[in-house]
Amino acid sequence: MTRAESKAANKRALIEAAREIVGRDGSKAKLEDIAELAGLTTGAVYSLFGGKNGLLAAMVDDYAGPLDLRTAETAGAGRSGGCEGSGGRLEEAVAEVARRFLRMSADPQAAGMLLFETRVLDLVLDDSDLRGRLNASIRSTEADLAALFTGRHHDGGAVTGEQALRLARALKALLSGLGQGVVLGAYEADEGFFVQTAQALITPKVLGPA
Repeated sequence: MTRAESKAANKRALIEAAREIVGRDGSKAKLEDIAELAGLTTGAVYSLFGGKNGLLAAMVDDYAGPLDLRTAETAGAGRSGGCEGSGGRLEEAVAEVARRFLRMSADPQAAGMLLFETRVLDLVLDDSDLRGRLNASIRSTEADLAALFTGRHHDGGAVTGEQALRLARALKALLSGLGQGVVLGAYEADEGFFVQTAQALITPKVLGPA
């Protein structure tokens, strides 16, 4: 492993450890506990991130918002083309994202992710810099999701970038709410319902003008 690869691996280990400790302790998370979990020293944190605040900022930058959709995005792209101008049907891309999101929500690890999200909100509400980073991370994830929809066929035309972004924001909010209900056991996972509800967002009022 090269020096650059080792540095990247240590950064990733610290970010993952920070996620776990923050998920457990929230704003009371200790730097020593994070470093120990990562198998590194606190000195490594200062060397790689400049200190605890820098590490937490990197952790928030790495966070994609309520019930991380990145796995759904990747899978959706693999199955249905996923890139701008791919020409696939919009309904198919939305359905695939909904299915992947449901599987992610039904995963046993989703409960830990939901807990982490509540801790992150507690962490950023009193820190304007972290809050700004979180908002930027969420917007970036929405843009990535919108890229799956841009250029898709719908209603005799191709979905524009602005339409795709409007749909991505609405879809993420909808699926996050439904997914949290599954995680909490409020209702059973129902693929048909997830898909049909997600596709119901494909309307002129949500998409806006072409």
